[in-house]
Amino acid sequence: MDQAREQSARVTRRVDEFVGEQIRRRRTMLGLTQDQLAQALGISYQQVQKYETGTNRVSAGRLYDISRVLDSGVGVFFDGIEPDRESPDEAADRGNRATIELVRNFQAIMDPQVRRAVSSLVKSLSGQGGGEAGELETEQPHGKALI
Repeated sequence: MDQAREQSARVTRRVDEFVGEQIRRRRTMLGLTQDQLAQALGISYQQVQKYETGTNRVSAGRLYDISRVLDSGVGVFFDGIEPDRESPDEAADRGNRATIELVRNFQAIMDPQVRRAVSSLVKSLSGQGGGEAGELETEQPHGKALI
């Protein structure tokens, strides 16, 4: 019976971490800081941080409040969850800090032309743009060169 309890505790922990990660993703996608979300919810930013890391479990009522502030349905926080199949390394990959940094830096770009250019660059590099990834042209002293 102890093994079943341990398994259940691991699954519960993964669910808490997954939900927290989804809260963090939605918050950063909207360009909100932990402090801004906390103020909107009437709680401390430390509590938001604990929710996002899965350290503290989010109650159903609080999750409903969070979904309203983040303008999403509650189900969004569970989309794609497979707690029995996710390794700790996969959970860490989801929390990729580079993505957060990219979003923050992109939001800091005020010039609309530069924002469009950066967006096009990222789309091209990801293979979702009009051309093939790796075929971006850059200005060189003696003409254009393919990257």
